Amino acid sequence: MKIISVNVGQPTALQVGERTVVTGIRKHPVPGRVRVDEQGLEGDRIMNRRYHGGPDQAVYVYTREDYDAWEERLGRTLEPGAFGENVLISGAESAEVRIGERFTLGEVVLEATAPRIPCGTLGARMEDAGFVKRFVQVRRPGFYARVLTPGEIGKGDPVTRIPAPDGAPSIGELFDADFAKDRDPAALRAWLAFPLGQRQRKDVEKWLAKGEGV
Repeated sequence: MKIISVNVGQPTALQVGERTVVTGIRKHPVPGRVRVDEQGLEGDRIMNRRYHGGPDQAVYVYTREDYDAWEERLGRTLEPGAFGENVLISGAESAEVRIGERFTLGEVVLEATAPRIPCGTLGARMEDAGFVKRFVQVRRPGFYARVLTPGEIGKGDPVTRIPAPDGAPSIGELFDADFAKDRDPAALRAWLAFPLGQRQRKDVEKWLAKGEGV
């Protein structure tokens, strides 16, 4: 496993339906090494902090294996940063990553916290009004991570996986739950025992309250 690219973005205007939004989703590979701390990557701008950024979503990770599946489906090559990811790594499929699983990227240690949930900005970035629906169907969301050990990373750095605690939910399970009509209350209660991101934890608590009629 290794880092394929490290990507950062600056604010740019993007047409999302009838609105023009300022977003940092257009990310591009950075040469050399980039500092990573609890708030994310140096030189990367996050504009919509209601849904993005913060310590539990400091880094968005996507995988080469997920890119390969998308390129086969779309019939075209995608450049690193196409999904707005900060780090593109090889050697994993994001849906199989588990909450609490850790990744060492050179000297940096990340911990998986939540799947990425698509929005209209992603569809606009991909220039495809139907892309959000397609993203849900394909089930390759990438994952958000908190930074446990800050440091510098760069293209080619080795990546090592440290298993999650037994019973931890997968990124795919949480992604599916976000779009499900019915959810298993026992599973939801069990998920709360793991180091979910703050936004993800609130969602699980909301689903549980709804399912139990609270």
